[in-house]
Amino acid sequence: MSVFGSHGRVRSEQFSTGDVGYVPQGYGHYIENSGSEDLDLLIVLNNGTYQSISLTTWVAANPHLLLSTNFRVPESTFANFPTRERFMPG
Repeated sequence: MSVFGSHGRVRSEQFSTGDVGYVPQGYGHYIENSGSEDLDLLIVLNNGTYQSISLTTWVAANPHLLLSTNFRVPESTFANFPTRERFMPG
């Protein structure tokens, strides 16, 4: 799982059976099963309203200056980023 926040803060961790991870409110996160076995995941929320937002939508909703400052890259980095979902055939 990777968790990312403002000012370029990011942390990635590998988990094993029985481990617990925590994502602070307001942080983006990404969970990937990097193993070869099925993954059972229990997600507990502090609110009864679940909302999912894709990385594409999140990036598109933020000003380039804000992204540039937080990720410590030139503002032009985000000039050609997609602004809506794209289907990537497998």
